[in-house]
Formats: sequence, C-alpha cells, structure tokens
Amino acid sequence: MKKAQKNSRKEPGNFSGCRFRFLAALIIFLLSAVLLLVSTLIPETAEWYSSTVYRPAAEAISSVTGRVPFSLAEIGLYLLILAFLFSVMFTVRRIVNAKAFRRHLLSWLSGLCLAAALLAFFFMLGGGINYHRVSFAEKAGIVAEPCTVEDLARICSWLTEEVNKRSGQVARDENNVMTLTRPEGPDAANAMESLGDTFPALSGSYPVPKKVLCSQILSRLSLTGIFSAFTIEANYNGDMTAYNIPFTVCHELSHLRGFMQEEEANFIAFLACIQSDETDFQYSGYLSAWIYCMNALYDADHDAWSAIRAQLSSLAEADLTANREFWARYDGVLSEVSSNVNDTYLKINGQQDGVKSYSKMVELTVAYFKDTI
Repeated sequence: MKKAQKNSRKEPGNFSGCRFRFLAALIIFLLSAVLLLVSTLIPETAEWYSSTVYRPAAEAISSVTGRVPFSLAEIGLYLLILAFLFSVMFTVRRIVNAKAFRRHLLSWLSGLCLAAALLAFFFMLGGGINYHRVSFAEKAGIVAEPCTVEDLARICSWLTEEVNKRSGQVARDENNVMTLTRPEGPDAANAMESLGDTFPALSGSYPVPKKVLCSQILSRLSLTGIFSAFTIEANYNGDMTAYNIPFTVCHELSHLRGFMQEEEANFIAFLACIQSDETDFQYSGYLSAWIYCMNALYDADHDAWSAIRAQLSSLAEADLTANREFWARYDGVLSEVSSNVNDTYLKINGQQDGVKSYSKMVELTVAYFKDTI
C-alpha cells in the first residue's frame, strides 16, 4: 500500500514539470511575438532598441566571441543537433522500456518546446527586432527610386570599367581565376571600420569574420555566408570562388551593426569594398555590384545589356565562369529547399521581396552614384 502511494505521488510531479515547461515555452513565445509586433507596428521602438540596447550589447558580445578563432555558432549548431538526437534516442529507449509512455513523451516534447522558445526569443533580441529599425539609406540620406534605363546603363558601364581596371591587378592561378593572397578577415574588419568614418551608423570596431569549418554545408545550401544572431558572429563560406569572399564578409559584418535588410547589407558591403585599400576587396565589390546591376539591365534593356556585356575583360570572365561551375556542382533539391526557406524567412521578417531583395541594392547604388559618374 505504501509503495503504491509513493508511485501515485511521483506521477503528478512529473506531469507538473511538463506543464511548467509548456507554460514557460508559451510565455516566451508570446513575449517574442509581442516584441515582433511592437517593432513592426512602431518602428521607433525598433530603432531605439537597436541603437540603445542592441549595439552596445552586440559590441560587447562580439569582442568576446571574436577572440575565438573558429565559429562558435557552427560548433553550437553541431552540439545542438547532437543534443537533439541524443534526447530522441534517450526518450525512445525510456518509452520502449517503460509503461509510462505518455509521461516520457510529454516530458520530451515540453523540453523541445522550451528550447525552441528560447532560441526564438534570443533570435529576436539578436536580429529579429533590427529588421524593422530605421534603414541605413534613410540614415545616410539616400533616396532610392526605380531606376531609369539610362541611369542603369550608365552605372553598368562605369562598373564594367572599374572591374576591368582591377581584373589584372589581383592574384590569379594557372587558370586565370582570382586567388586571395592575404587573410581576408582582418582586411574586412578594417574596411568596415574605415567606412564607419564616412557613415556614423557603421562606426566602431569590428570582429574578424570566420570561415565555416565545414563550408561544404553552406555550399550545398547555396549560401555564401551567414550572420549568427546568437553569438554575434559573421561567418562565410571559405570554399566558394575567391572574388565572392571580400564582398560576403563585409555583407555579414554589416548585420553586426543591426542593418538586417539584405539589399542594404549588399550596398554597405559594396561601399566598404570599393573604399578599401586592398585591390582584392575593390575588385570583389565592383564585380559583385556589376552582376546585380547587369541582371537588372538585362531585364530592362537587353540590347544595352549586350553592348556593355561584351566589354567585360577576359580575366573577369574567368572568375564568372569559375563561379558558375562551382555552384553548379551543388545544384539540387537541398539547394532549392534552402532557397525557399530563406525566401520564407525574409518575408516573415518584413522583406516582402524575399530572396529578390538582395538585388534591390541596384536602386541604392544608382541613387548614390548617379550624380558622380
């Protein structure tokens, strides 16, 4: 009789723990939703948070995580996957060897929900709210408008000249494909810090971006880089063609200043690269912008595109060919799923154009340079 009483008291305690975790998860999810709703409906709150809370916190965190030579976000992801798999195996084993199926299953589900809620909450603090802050363009006084064909063609001609000028100044391998001869991390931090002298919203020190140890994962997902809102790190795909790397690392570093809109991160990366003292960065910036602008011109005026396209140097052509061949190796279901997930993620965070928003840097580029070229 006493043994039966002991068991009957244990069961409610376990269910009580499940209820607590479910309740905690619900509260945290609701808090995240409130933060998202408030920052969306009242952008001033997002700007206040980004400038007053996020920026000093991000600089403090990145000053610590930046000292680690490898990506903490990558290692954390692997550990999280292992922890998930271990929890599944442990729970299945307990369910198979016990009669209390419902209790063990609920315990596992409640823990999973709590972990997901915490991840969502910290993502909101580290990046989600910043999607709704005042744009970099507005802070810099840049008014982006739909481009005329004439302005677009003029920008593309200018970019072609700049690409051609530098295409012979960068190091190349036996196939005439660009190679990087210097560590791109410190140069990227220097480029962003230098750009901060022109744009106060970008001022301050930057950590060195980190190459993902298993970059093939990013390649298979068709990703050139990724910003970790949890560790405030800029990570990049070290396997991709070299001309992509300087532009990508500056793009990811721009997110550390709270500018999460992808077209603005692209534009900031372009400015940082072309103002850098390193020719590798200049070439990367001009060629990356050339691709986006030429794609826009192709849709607007094919004849103008053809005339300008024929002017590109053979050395730059070698880089574009190598880039196409690199990504072609990873075409498949996984890359398509990754693109769809990224598209949905961006739309959820207020970028209605989804993955197409990356190319909207064209409007910012035309607006910024049309009166100076």
